[in-house]
Amino acid sequence: MDFFETIMFPFKWLVSIIMVGFHEGLTLIGLPAANGWTWTLSIIGLVLVIRAALIPVFVKQIKAQRGMQLLQPDLKKLQDKYKGKTDQLSRQAMAQEQMAMYKKHGTNPFSACLPMLIQMPFFFALFQVLSGISNNAKAGQGVGAMSHDQVVQFDESSIFGAPLSAALLHGGATNVAVVVLSIVMILAMTASQFITQKQIMAKNMSEEAMASPFMRQQKMMLYILPIVFGVGGINFPIGVLIYWTTTNLWTMGQQFFVIRRMPTPGSPAAKALAERRAAKGLPALSVLTGKKDDAADAAAEAAIVEAKGQRVQPQRKNRKKK
Repeated sequence: MDFFETIMFPFKWLVSIIMVGFHEGLTLIGLPAANGWTWTLSIIGLVLVIRAALIPVFVKQIKAQRGMQLLQPDLKKLQDKYKGKTDQLSRQAMAQEQMAMYKKHGTNPFSACLPMLIQMPFFFALFQVLSGISNNAKAGQGVGAMSHDQVVQFDESSIFGAPLSAALLHGGATNVAVVVLSIVMILAMTASQFITQKQIMAKNMSEEAMASPFMRQQKMMLYILPIVFGVGGINFPIGVLIYWTTTNLWTMGQQFFVIRRMPTPGSPAAKALAERRAAKGLPALSVLTGKKDDAADAAAEAAIVEAKGQRVQPQRKNRKKK
């Protein structure tokens, strides 16, 4: 067993245990054990367990992202301070001041990637489990917590005529159902990822964050990541595509909720929230930071003034002529 296999071994067991647990539960309520939809629901159950466990990490990610966005004006000043200084001492001093700034505000540039980094071992573990299904079925072996019988059931199961263990690039191109389902799921996977990032940039970033160098990196990632996963998707078995599409849909719904209910201060979403609260007669809230959000308050005051301006004035009744 090589080094990578040694690292992935516990993740493969954990992934397979969760899948087997859902599969056993679904068969107990009457679903066929060898049916592709039973195994598909087991994969979706795996997504729900992993994403639910990552909610505390996601909350930290939100705080870190907002901290980074709120830091952009100070980072810009720091960059202007050391602009044109290329000597080693200046670069070291700038790096130290940046780290001190991150530490003071409890954030860093890598926190935004934390949930994805935590998910990657589970993703690779599922890829290894499903990729080895056919070989283990023929060899009479199990995979992780899956017994040989369960491996055979999974290998023979399919949805819409496409085997869950088949991949488009590895023998699946001869099966029309595999080709069609793979393309549909790859498009859904990449589209959901693109929409998630797009709504963050369009609705949940302040003007200072939009003008920062950090934003240029975000714009690059907006287009690069969907392409990477789209191209890589042709290597993924159908079961892995189900997992990744489901987790992307979870992320998209989660971000929609966060942007609507807990937007970044100073962002268009924060102003929209302030206007909704003002229309209901509620005071503006400072989201997560505990600091006053002037932009949101201004939007709320404007909404209140507009609401008052639209109040219908009482009309005098015509007096009865004598």
